[in-house]
Amino acid sequence: MTKAAETQSDEEHQPDGRGFDEGPRWRGAARPSLGLFGLGAFGAFAASHLAPFFDLHLYDANRDVGEIARRVGAHAAGVASAASQDILLMAVPFVEMAALAKEVAVHVRPGALVIDVCSIKVKPLAILAETLPADVEIVGTHPLFGPQSGREGVRGLAITVCPVRGRSGAALTRFLRHRLGLDVRCMTAETHDAQMAYVQGLTHLLGRMVMAVEPPSIAHGTRSFAHLMQMVEAVRHDSDELFRTITVENPFAEGIRSQLLQAAQRLCGP
Repeated sequence: MTKAAETQSDEEHQPDGRGFDEGPRWRGAARPSLGLFGLGAFGAFAASHLAPFFDLHLYDANRDVGEIARRVGAHAAGVASAASQDILLMAVPFVEMAALAKEVAVHVRPGALVIDVCSIKVKPLAILAETLPADVEIVGTHPLFGPQSGREGVRGLAITVCPVRGRSGAALTRFLRHRLGLDVRCMTAETHDAQMAYVQGLTHLLGRMVMAVEPPSIAHGTRSFAHLMQMVEAVRHDSDELFRTITVENPFAEGIRSQLLQAAQRLCGP
């Protein structure tokens, strides 16, 4: 962990809960502005939870955001307008991150905070650090929940925070913890991805393998079989794009794939 990240990890435990009070662009702002990029399932979900705290500006290159903007009391914006806000939340798939970062880099203001929500952290955060101006702050996050698990509210759900550049990690952590009630875990991008290779990578690989077997509906099963099928259902509707991000783009996932294949060959025999 970098010295800056270590400092922010220590500061995150301050109990004041004042929210965003340290960022250079939004220090002292009663209602900071936030450009939200990507209004898919998670982006729309995030907008509804962030609207009470921010002046939201919504942008999505692939869909009309007017209806969502009206529903949550936000502004439908173009890329230039959304990118010129105090805080930028990049809620797009990993495959779109590089292109979006290049678009945003032209318009982002000095001192702005840029946050991502990808399921992996090393690669997307490297893209942001390499593409955005040096005077832009960057913090990576991974919400370990979504519209389904958060349909009754997000309080108590887990989110990982990975500070990269600037002084905003501690303030963001306080906001997530005290305003949204999330269970915040701070770590480096490398530690996150190494853990997620097991937590998500192994789960998705096993889930897809069981799906390929196509187990029939069974009336009299065991509890362990029921747990197995619950895991399958948890990943059944995830996109191929997400599956690739978790099992291929995570730099630690290759070792998990190799170990799983070797274990299957040993157990099943020639």
